[in-house]
Order: sequence, then C-alpha cells, then structure tokens
Amino acid sequence: MDASLIVEVDGGQHSESLRDAERDRELAARGWRILRFWNNDVLANTEGVLATILAALGPYPVPPPSAPPPGEGV
Repeated sequence: MDASLIVEVDGGQHSESLRDAERDRELAARGWRILRFWNNDVLANTEGVLATILAALGPYPVPPPSAPPPGEGV
C-alpha cells in the first residue's frame, strides 16, 4: 500500500510557521498528504491521534477473528 502520508508532531512554536506552510504546499503539490499533531495531543490523546492516522490511510483489510484455543469459547 502506498499511502503518501506524512505524520508530523510539532510543538507550539510551529503554530504560525510560514516555512512549514511553504513546505506543506510543496509536498502537497508532489502528492503527499500531511497530518500535523501537537505534542500534547500525542501524549494526552494517543488513541485519538492513531485513529485519525488510520482514518487518513483509508479502508484497510481487517483480518477475520481467530478461532478460540481448543477447550475455550463456544
């Protein structure tokens, strides 16, 4: 799978960075998608950040559930 996805974790100093904005435009013009998360979001809401990344990757095959070990389950 070729996702062409960039995940960036930034601190607050990047909130209005013109350099970052220009780089994002250049990368987007080359077909890259950029997801940017704040440091505190990654630390405080890791599951939410991961869910956002997975959603950006699009549908992906989900393996079927495995059978329970012998002697367990129904």
